[in-house]
Amino acid sequence: MLFHLPKFPAEIRVSHLNTRVNEQRKKIVQATASRLELLQLLQQLVKEAKIRKKNNQKIFVLDFKGDIQASAADTIREEITLILATAKAGHDRVVVRLESPGGMVHGYGLAAAQLVRLRDAGFNLTICVDKVAASGGYMMACIANEIISAPFAVVGSIGVVAQVPNFNRLLKQHNVDFEMYTAGQYKRTVTMFGENTPEGKAKFEEELQQTHALFKHFVERYRPSLNVEQVATGEHWYGEDARALNLVDKLQTSDEYLLGLLAQHDVYVINTRKRPTFGEKLGLQAAQMAESLLPTVLNKVADSFAKANSSLLQLRDPKF
Repeated sequence: MLFHLPKFPAEIRVSHLNTRVNEQRKKIVQATASRLELLQLLQQLVKEAKIRKKNNQKIFVLDFKGDIQASAADTIREEITLILATAKAGHDRVVVRLESPGGMVHGYGLAAAQLVRLRDAGFNLTICVDKVAASGGYMMACIANEIISAPFAVVGSIGVVAQVPNFNRLLKQHNVDFEMYTAGQYKRTVTMFGENTPEGKAKFEEELQQTHALFKHFVERYRPSLNVEQVATGEHWYGEDARALNLVDKLQTSDEYLLGLLAQHDVYVINTRKRPTFGEKLGLQAAQMAESLLPTVLNKVADSFAKANSSLLQLRDPKF
C-alpha cells in the first residue's frame, strides 16, 4: 500500500512484453529457419517498432488473482496508483487479467474501487477472464469498458452468501450455557453458539438482501446494457452463454488478445513480488520453503475464521 508501511517489503517489476516476445521470435527463427528468413523477421521488427513509436500508446497489464479476502487488492492498489501518476489518461490503456471466484464483501469492494479509479481518471480498461470471475470477481470485471472471456471461463454468480454453523443444541446436550451481551437491537442477529431467534434470522436475511441490492445496482451502473434482473440469480455461466447474456463482450483468451496488440502498441506487464530475504539470497532452500508455506497456512486459517464469522457476508460462488 502506497501510504502504509507493508509488513513484507515488496518491489514492483515492469517488463516490456514486446521485447520479451521479439527475443523469443528471433531465437526460434535462428534455430529453425534460413538466414534470409531471419533478415526478413528483423526488417519486420523494425517496421513494427516504427509503428509503435508513431502510435505512442502504452498498454499496461496488471494481474489480479483473488482469494476469499481479496488480499491481492493490497498490490493492485499500489500498481494502479503508479499508473495514474505516470501514464496518460485518455491515451494509454490498462488491461487486467482477472481470476477470482469472489469472497468477502469489504475486500472485493475495495478491489473494485481501485479499478473505478482508472475509469474515473479516463483510462480505457479491459478485463480478461481466462478461468473464472464469479460473484465478487464479476463485480470487479463489470467495471471494465470491455470484458473479454475465454470460451469456457466461468462468469456471473451475482449473489450473496453467508454460511453460519450453530452449536447451540450441542452445548445444551453438555449442559453448557452460552451468554452474550449486546447494546443495540441488532448488534448481533445470528450467532454460532446462542439460540437464534426468528427475529434475528429475519434481520440477517434482510441484510443479505440489502447487500444483494447494492451488488445489482453496482453492476447496473457499469453495464447498463445488461439485464441485471435476468442474471442476478446467483447462477454462473460459461463463456458462450455469458456472451449471449451480455455478461461479457468478446470470447478470446488473454494471450490471443495481448498478442494482437504487440505489433502496434508498447505493452508493459507490471507485477509486484515480495523482496527476497537474506536467507533466500544465500540460496537457503529451507528459508524459501518456510516463507512460501507461511502465506498458505495463514490464508487457510483466515479462510476458516472468515467462514465461521457470521458478520462477514461473501460475494462468492460456493461452488468454487
